[in-house]
Amino acid sequence: MQGHGRCLKLFLAFALLLLQYTQGGEVDKSQRDTNVTIRCIERERQALLAFKRGLVDKSDLLSSWGSEAQKQDCCRWVGVSCSNQTGHVLQLDLSNEFDNFQGKMISPKLIELHHLKHLDLHGINFNGSQIPHIIGSLSNLRYLDLSWTYFGSKFPSQVGNLTNLVYLDLSGNDFTNAEYLNWLPLLSSLRYLDLSFTNLSNVVDWPEAVNKLPELTKLTLAYCDLPSPILSTLSYINSSKSLASVDLSSNHLSTSSIFLWLSNYNTSLVHLSLSYNLLAGSIPDVFGNMSSLAHLYLTDNQLEGGDSHSFARLCSLQSLYLSRNNLSGQLSKFVQILFSTCAQNSLEELYLSENDLAGSLPDLTNFSSLELLRLNNNQLSRVISETHFSKLSKLQHLDLSSNSLVLDIHANWIPPFQLNYIGLGSCKMGPDFPKWLQTQKDFSYLDISNAGISDIFPSWFWSLCRNVKFMNLTSNQIRGTFANLIVEFSYFPILDLSSNKLEGPIPSILSKASYLDLSYNKLSGSISFLCSSAAISLGFLDLSRNNFSGQVPDCLTHLENLVLLDLSYNALSGKIPTTIGYVFRIETLKLRSNRFVGQLPSSLTNCTRLEVVDVGDNKLSGPIPEWLGVSLKNLVILMLSSNHLNGSLPSQLCHLIRIKNLDFSMNNISGRIPSCLNNLTALSQKGHSSLTSTHLYNISTNQHSYLYDYDNDATFMWKGGMRTYKSTLGPVKRIDLSSNKLTGEIPSEITHLVGLVSLNLSRNQLTGEITPEIGKLQSLDSLDLSRNHIYGRIPTSLNGIDRLGFLDLSYNNLSGKIPVGTQLQGFDPSFFAGNLQLCGPPLKKMCADEVEKGPSEQTDFINQEDKDELITPGFYISMGLGFAAGFWGVCGTLIFSRSWRYTYLKFLNGLNDWLFVRIALLKRQLKDA
Repeated sequence: MQGHGRCLKLFLAFALLLLQYTQGGEVDKSQRDTNVTIRCIERERQALLAFKRGLVDKSDLLSSWGSEAQKQDCCRWVGVSCSNQTGHVLQLDLSNEFDNFQGKMISPKLIELHHLKHLDLHGINFNGSQIPHIIGSLSNLRYLDLSWTYFGSKFPSQVGNLTNLVYLDLSGNDFTNAEYLNWLPLLSSLRYLDLSFTNLSNVVDWPEAVNKLPELTKLTLAYCDLPSPILSTLSYINSSKSLASVDLSSNHLSTSSIFLWLSNYNTSLVHLSLSYNLLAGSIPDVFGNMSSLAHLYLTDNQLEGGDSHSFARLCSLQSLYLSRNNLSGQLSKFVQILFSTCAQNSLEELYLSENDLAGSLPDLTNFSSLELLRLNNNQLSRVISETHFSKLSKLQHLDLSSNSLVLDIHANWIPPFQLNYIGLGSCKMGPDFPKWLQTQKDFSYLDISNAGISDIFPSWFWSLCRNVKFMNLTSNQIRGTFANLIVEFSYFPILDLSSNKLEGPIPSILSKASYLDLSYNKLSGSISFLCSSAAISLGFLDLSRNNFSGQVPDCLTHLENLVLLDLSYNALSGKIPTTIGYVFRIETLKLRSNRFVGQLPSSLTNCTRLEVVDVGDNKLSGPIPEWLGVSLKNLVILMLSSNHLNGSLPSQLCHLIRIKNLDFSMNNISGRIPSCLNNLTALSQKGHSSLTSTHLYNISTNQHSYLYDYDNDATFMWKGGMRTYKSTLGPVKRIDLSSNKLTGEIPSEITHLVGLVSLNLSRNQLTGEITPEIGKLQSLDSLDLSRNHIYGRIPTSLNGIDRLGFLDLSYNNLSGKIPVGTQLQGFDPSFFAGNLQLCGPPLKKMCADEVEKGPSEQTDFINQEDKDELITPGFYISMGLGFAAGFWGVCGTLIFSRSWRYTYLKFLNGLNDWLFVRIALLKRQLKDA
């Protein structure tokens, strides 16, 4: 028995070794010393470790990958799956949804994974490196996802070798322009294809390549710069009958040929997206033949009309997106034709926003399945009541904003729906606060701005806002306080309560918002709520135009997400806290019209993202810091006006190459204007792309990221009065150094700033002459040099600035004649007053040559001078030569020839005697008569 037992043990050991070798593995010492059952094949384990070395594992997610004894079974590693029978690696899934990895390279040893069927590296950033050719050798791959891996260089056509592929996603990479898709038909088993964000602008035969994929079910070619199909390529159609989803959004499709190609899939298409293209004309009838179509997206095209009958035959239609087109006509007629039959039973989502549809809200009572309705930004008008919504029990999303609708809803109405999205901005529903909102228990979006509400905040309102993400109540007349505000927000909400009549202090609970706008109210007290730890989420805070007082608390170090801070037009006092310098992400800082004292804190040098700084109309003192031009090079708007600043203008300000609005007016600044102003690049360029000065803010919190666009505004002196610009601030490029103690001449370099629209140097002690090249500033609309000590003549080049609408040169030492032309004579005489030696129109004081000639002669001479094109420099030269020749021809002879001189004098004496006798005889004859 013992012998038989020994033989059995030897047999089992031999069998174990044989099994190990048949799997390609080896039994090493480390394995013999452990009790771990090794299922991973050694060469595949080494290939995976080599692959790991090509990654930066930022979150240490691959800590299970290693050579240690307890880590040697690669089939247990994160992201790795093996066959239970053979132990071969079948799947490698390191999808990088949370930015855990950074890619360096894909190891060539990946080719050792011969049996790999599933490879997913989605989201790993390989920084533009090329996809290795070995990818095309993984012939067993059925699933390949390299989306958003930021591979670059040549398009990887070697994937055409992967003939077993069923799923292929190469979207979101940086491949150079692909010219051919001739490799695509080789993937005859392909069901899913996504090449979005690949430049296919030169691939005119892309429909033919797609048609040769008989099993294709889902096709996504969004953002590919696709050209419209050429009709000749459509004659080779041998298409799949299984294609159910097509996304061709955000391309350059414009012709009807795309509809001809799509008509081959009439019976299979369920999802079709053609949004963000150039489709024009009427809505085509081809959609009416797509009997299976459930989701149709045509947003942001140029489709016209409003009487298409094609949709009436789509009995399965659930979603229709036609926003941002050119649809017109009556909405009621459009809806009646659109869903006159079976579509009304299936429709769940209807987007018709941002068109030109008119009329009132149609009867929607038959749309019992409707969940989403967006009709905002049209031309709708008239009164609507609760009967319009009486049967919409499934409605969750309603947007009627930016129309001219009046909601005549009974105070006791109980809606049949529970809305998540309520968009009723500019729909008049006041003066009472809409009580039906009290029935909506779970809304996350609420816009009732500009709704004509002049009621007190109801006590029940805030209890409904626990799940709110966006709230806009601006531009009403809502009164009351936040006294009883008790709410625990589930999110970091966007709250806009501006332009109302709210009073009292701000509760600390509002500091949990990511966006908080309370401007244009009557709020008061301190702003100590900023010290709340919850304020760490604040990204946008506007408290301007209220009655806040006291000092800004020196506790701002935790506001790490704050991008905009506007405390303008309050009664805040004390010094600007030094902790403002710890708000590293801040881009806009507005503290205008308060009572701040002291100097700008030097800690602001840390805030290198600042683009707007407005601390005008305070009591700040000290010199203008040099670091403004050294550390804050991104500044676009810098306003320090109406303070007590002194010293000179530092030359470092010339480093502000992006500055467009520079205002140091009404201070005690002395010294000369820096001659390096020509370095202000943004002011040296003409024109502006838009009327507004729009600023994009990316506000990030621990859980969310938001992108806001905000139109900057600015208040300053313009053409003699204080004005606030917002909707037209973009084109206003200006320099204002007025009301200071500046001396010296106006530097000629200022004429390089050809983009300037306004230049104000008035009320200083400037001397010298106005540079003759002032006419280079062709964009000037306003020029004020008044109340200085400027002398000399007014340059004639000023007449060449056609846009000049305001000019003030009064109270200087200018002299001479005001240049005559079409421009300067049109200004009021007061703008030239106080220059005692200045003359000519529009002043009543005439110049000396004008007095001698008289007004009529002066006018005739001016007109003649303007019209006489023969009087040229050559004319004056000829006249001078003629005079010289005549003078020396006659007088020169008399001077140098004595005989000629005697003869000439004798002639004159004889002529004198003859004239005397003739006059005497004439008098006698007259007397005798």
